[in-house]
Formats: sequence, C-alpha cells, structure tokens
Amino acid sequence: MPLVQRQQLLAFSLKYRGARLYWTLAALALVFSVCGVILHFCSESIGWLHAIVLANAIGFPLAAAVVSAWFDYRRIIHDSRKHLLIILGCLLAQTLVVAGGMWASGTPFEALGGRLVSVLKGAAVGMLVVGVPVMIISVLRKRQSEAMNVRLQREAEQAKMARELAESQLRLLRAQIEPHFLFNTLGAVQQLAQQGAPRAAELTGNLIDFLRSSMRDMRSEQVSLAAEFGLVESYLKVMQVRLGERLRFDLQLPRALEQVQLPTMILLTLVENAIKHGIEPALRGGEVTVSAQALEGALRIRVQDGGVGMSTLPEPDGGGGTGLENVRHRLRLVYGDAASLRLHDGDPGLIADVIIPHAQA
Repeated sequence: MPLVQRQQLLAFSLKYRGARLYWTLAALALVFSVCGVILHFCSESIGWLHAIVLANAIGFPLAAAVVSAWFDYRRIIHDSRKHLLIILGCLLAQTLVVAGGMWASGTPFEALGGRLVSVLKGAAVGMLVVGVPVMIISVLRKRQSEAMNVRLQREAEQAKMARELAESQLRLLRAQIEPHFLFNTLGAVQQLAQQGAPRAAELTGNLIDFLRSSMRDMRSEQVSLAAEFGLVESYLKVMQVRLGERLRFDLQLPRALEQVQLPTMILLTLVENAIKHGIEPALRGGEVTVSAQALEGALRIRVQDGGVGMSTLPEPDGGGGTGLENVRHRLRLVYGDAASLRLHDGDPGLIADVIIPHAQA
C-alpha cells in the first residue's frame, strides 16, 4: 500500500476506535435493520425477523468491503480476476454444501433442482450487491489517485520552477548590487587615498570584512542571524565612510537569537534598500536601526531608517522594487504563508518588518 493510503488508513483507524467504533457499528446495525423492515413490507413472503437478519448479513460485509476497497483499491483492481475466481469458487462450494445438506435431509430429487437454483440466485445477488459497489469504488479511487498524482507532480514542477526562478533572480540581484557597491566603495577609497586621509585603511578593512562575509554567505541557502548581522555591520561601516555623519546605525541582536537561521542576504537587501531609498536622498541623512525580537511563535526582524520614507520607493503603493519583491518571494518559498514582509511609515522614515515562524526558522 502506498504511503498516502497508509496514512489515510492510519487516520481512519485512529478516528474510529473505542466508543466511536461501537457507536458507528450500532448506527449501521440500525440502518440495516430499517432496510430489513422495508424489505419485509415490500415482500410479505419474507418474515420481518428474517428480513432484518438478512439485511444485516448483507450490510455489514458490504460496509467492510467498501472500506477495504476505499483504502486498498490497488490490490482489488490488480487481483480482479483472482477475486472473480474466488467468488465463483464460493458459489460452487455453497451450492455443494446446500445440495449435500438437502440430500441428507431427504429432500426429493425433483425439488432439489429448484431449491438449488433459488439458493444460487440468492447467493449471486448477494455477491453482486457486495462486488459491484466494491469494483465501482475501486475504479473511482484509482481515477482519483491518478488525478491527485498528476496534480502533485504538476505542483512539484511548479514549485521547482519557482525556486529556480527565485534563485536566478537572487543571482541577478547580487550581480547588480555587488559590482555597483564595490566600484563605489573603491572610488571612495581612491578619494581618501588621494586626500591622504588615514580612514582609507579603515575603509579598506571594512570592505575586506564585508566581501569575505558576503562571499561565504553566497554559498549557503540559510545563515544565522549573527552572521547576517555581522555582514550588515561591515556594510554599514563601509557606507558610513562614504556618507560620513549623514549615516548613523544601531544593531540590536539578543544573544538568544544569534543562532536562528534565515535565508541568506535578506537582511542585507533590506538595509541596502534603507540606505538607497531612505538615507541617501535625505539632506541630513538619518539613522538605520536593525533589530530582532522574539514574538509569540514568531520572530520579527526590523529595519528602520530615519530617511525620507516611502516617497522614493519604486512603486507608489510602497511595495518596493526588485530587491523587496525578491525578499517576499524567497520568504514565501521557505516558509509559505507563515512569513511576511511589511512596510509602513516610521515617522520619520520607513520600517520594514520581516515576520518568520520562530520554530521553523
């Protein structure tokens, strides 16, 4: 039995056990008894007690066969010829047993044939009453299973394509961001060196730390919050040399959350967005605050800047550009609907909140 059918059978067995099982059997017995009473009124030649016993004798095997066909339809369809031979063998054995009993009881030979025909008709009707629903349910379950397999395969292919698309978008985003950032920073180093500024060595060291961390994180799908905060700190130190007193930053990471895992480069993308669309357009600059906080069953990572706010975002509704859309897409692939990226006014500036499930993180 395939894994899906085994899981369904396990759930069914756990649901119908104990008192629930007894109540279910009692309810079935009541339904079958009502059917027997109806059969008695339809055919007065059958006594009401005989009709009730007959209805239960057919009903419970039918219910058991339906349950068996529902959970083990593959075997029933695969061994349909075998089951047909078993049914025919049962009919033959029943005929021989009934014939032997009637012959031993002294039934006249002339009446023996007619009674055997009646017995065979009754047995055949009983087999059909059980066999036909079983085969119908087995065929329907097979079609349902095939449709479900096709749907799951299609969803798996779509998920694979979506993941590959997200990865290609991430590579493209990195290819766009890193050269631009690197060239701008090297230009700043050049200017400082030309001016004979002692901070050129500090900027070069921060740049080396940033490149070393970013190259290491690129090889991983997920990194710890401590590593991501370290990468963000190196980046902000480099940007602080470029922007001077226009950029101030504060990093707040509780020690208990340092080893929490999250998709790589997500936090850096939000900080870059805050610098590009918040701090740089502001005449006086502003402060960037990056924090992590454990909520009830979730983790909130916040990037808040004191810049110009939502007015410079690429989309007028505050949805953000390629970087923010990439963050949303990657969060959706990793956590599904349990994670989100929300943007709202910081008064002044902009607040970007990433919510991820703490246990899954």
